[in-house]
Formats: sequence, C-alpha cells, structure tokens
Amino acid sequence: MRLIELAEAAGLPPRTVRLYIARGLLPGPLRAGRNAAYGREHLETLRKIRAWQEKGLTLVQIRNALLERENREALPEPGGLWQYQIAPEVTVLVRHDIPPWRQRQIRLAMQRMQEELKTQQEGLGDDSEK
Repeated sequence: MRLIELAEAAGLPPRTVRLYIARGLLPGPLRAGRNAAYGREHLETLRKIRAWQEKGLTLVQIRNALLERENREALPEPGGLWQYQIAPEVTVLVRHDIPPWRQRQIRLAMQRMQEELKTQQEGLGDDSEK
C-alpha cells in the first residue's frame, strides 16, 4: 500500500508516519521512490505504537520496546549439534544441518585425527615404559 493508504488505515497523518520512520520507530518502505510501498507489518507496528501511546508511553520508550522485541525475535533458532568423542580429552561438535558431502568430509577428517591421536598416545606410552 502507498503512504496515504497506510496513514489512513492507521488513522494517522502521513507526516506522522514519516516522523516515525525518521525516529526509527517504523522501518522504511518496502520499495522506495515515487512508488514507495508499505506492507502489513508497517500497519501492525503503527497500531502497536498508537496503543502504547494511549497507555502513556513516550516515543523514546516505544522505540526501546520495539527494539527489544525485534532483538528477541531476531535470535536464531537453537541448532542441533552432533558430538563425537575422538579421544578421552578431545570432543568434536558438528552442526546437524550440514549437507551429506560435508558430513563425509568431516567423518574422514575425524577418523584421521583419531588415528593420529592414537598413534601419538601409543608412542608416548612406549617412552613412559622405558
């Protein structure tokens, strides 16, 4: 929707919408320029701003509340990890969402590492017995 349509739907003058964008309360349009377009998220945010203003919050408080909410929503989903015990003192963590070709590469590298650590440990064991 265009700026005028957004402002009407939110019950605000267009210059207030521009003010909110300038103050960081509202993101800029989806498309800029002469055919600037705003989406449903813009309208929802404007409604939240009005509701908070009716509760007595200042624009600074509203901006902080919006930033806190945005930061909470921006957190990535927790990722799963595979844990491999290579040696008693060595553990390797691998993300679970990697492609199969990468899984094969990692498994081969871990096998080589495990063999190398075992060889080194056996070599140290021989020296410690002497």
